[in-house]
Amino acid sequence: MTSTAPDLHDLSALERRTFDAVLFDLDGTLIDSTPAVLRSWVTWAHEYDVDPRSLEGNHGVPAAQIVASVLPPHQVQAALQRIVEIEVADVEGILVLPGTLDALAALPGGACAVVTSCTRVLAHARIGATGLPAPTVVVTADDVTTGKPDPAPYLLGARLLGVDPARCLVVEDAPSGLLAGSLAGAATLAVTTTTRADQLCADAVVTDLSDVRFTASADGVRVVRVTRR
Repeated sequence: MTSTAPDLHDLSALERRTFDAVLFDLDGTLIDSTPAVLRSWVTWAHEYDVDPRSLEGNHGVPAAQIVASVLPPHQVQAALQRIVEIEVADVEGILVLPGTLDALAALPGGACAVVTSCTRVLAHARIGATGLPAPTVVVTADDVTTGKPDPAPYLLGARLLGVDPARCLVVEDAPSGLLAGSLAGAATLAVTTTTRADQLCADAVVTDLSDVRFTASADGVRVVRVTRR
């Protein structure tokens, strides 16, 4: 992964490569759940007398890790259950982001996966609310001991697809997820749906998935920039 974010929409570092699989983050990458996420965490913070400002900067980090960082150990289990309940109940306004459907449609089932910091029940609630045609492999926070920015989620996603993580492309919107992908040995593509380009350290950065096109062949998966007139 490059040390600083490259120029927006410059895919030269990726267009020369082929990949065995593409591993997509969910929230902020395939779907826009930001309003629901913010509502849920503000509600939770008020219930637990936590300053909502202390939760900033945790986008892409599993809820269990966030809760444990702001509450004493004896409260964590119940508080974690509560944030999951709040988030599962609030799926209003969650939308599929531009380019998502085309990206998923272009990739065969064995060549893509969703790797999310959501719990399993929350991931499926949001996928169901949007009608997203999710891949067969969906890795959630319930499937790993340590979540992003640890590489474990992306390593598991690659393993379940039966591919080498070094032959994968990770698509993310959050710094923590990009770091996880990089530590897993994967190439990284960032989208600026939730985070400014200058805060995203990746092999390439685009606005959203409508800026790229995926193609799959016997040689593998390629990603190219969409040229607009």
